[in-house]
Amino acid sequence: MQAIWRLVFCVVCVLPASSTRGLLARAAASPLLVTEAARSLQPGEAVVLTIGTGTNADAVRVRAFGRDMPVLRVDPLHWRALIGIDLDVKPGRHPIAVEAVAASATSHVTHVMTVLPRRFPTRTLNVDEAFVNPPPGVAGRIAAEARELDELWRHSPAESHWSDGFLRPVPNPANSRFGARSVYNGQPRSQHGGADFLSPAGTPVDAPNAAQVVLARDLYFLGRTVILDHGQGLFSILAHLSALDVQRGEMVAAGQIVGRVGATGRVTGPHLHWAVRLAGARVDPLSLVEILNPQR
Repeated sequence: MQAIWRLVFCVVCVLPASSTRGLLARAAASPLLVTEAARSLQPGEAVVLTIGTGTNADAVRVRAFGRDMPVLRVDPLHWRALIGIDLDVKPGRHPIAVEAVAASATSHVTHVMTVLPRRFPTRTLNVDEAFVNPPPGVAGRIAAEARELDELWRHSPAESHWSDGFLRPVPNPANSRFGARSVYNGQPRSQHGGADFLSPAGTPVDAPNAAQVVLARDLYFLGRTVILDHGQGLFSILAHLSALDVQRGEMVAAGQIVGRVGATGRVTGPHLHWAVRLAGARVDPLSLVEILNPQR
């Protein structure tokens, strides 16, 4: 799918077109230029903002949907921010605060992103009943694992481990729709927060990008799982594995094998489940691949 590119001058984002005098004053005060790129501006999508600072900035900060977003320097005058539009974001106009800090001055601009509605399909699956209505004896384990994951999302280093584009962890195509509303054994459950790849059991699973392993063990619903912290609040979750090839605390490079495809946890058969958390937002990992690797 071809990415949507939209060039947005910072002055247009903060003042109405009728205010010519204010427009010129803002242009002189804030030389920031924002370029927006995405497959689509809908819930579950990753968006790239490229920020031209006009002068050499020491730091650029971007805040969207109440969270700080990952930002990388491209060159002395350009920075790139990743924005995640969570599944629960409502359609409409959403302000994104952009700040560039230099020795001489700090520039601010508000970029307005218009999120469009999105309808998600429904998928019906039959799985082991213990993964739909778990027995009372595992309730404590499930709650503890949920708390552990919530803590992981909150503690990511300020610096980025990753660079360049993201890789598909397996060569097989995705066979499920991100965001689909799941019905297990006739009972509605949460939306599908990742992409599934129908890969044969034992297929090597590659790290989508450089990261630190922050979890490598069995979880009740996800089975054997590797969670990679790419830095700045960007995580990859690789689940339902048959084997783990890394340990917690290990640093991995893009393309390094971290595990093998399996059928552990709540599954209907062998496959890889790849999910991404981007500053807390659940986004389609394939949107991240496509927007950072437009040739793939």
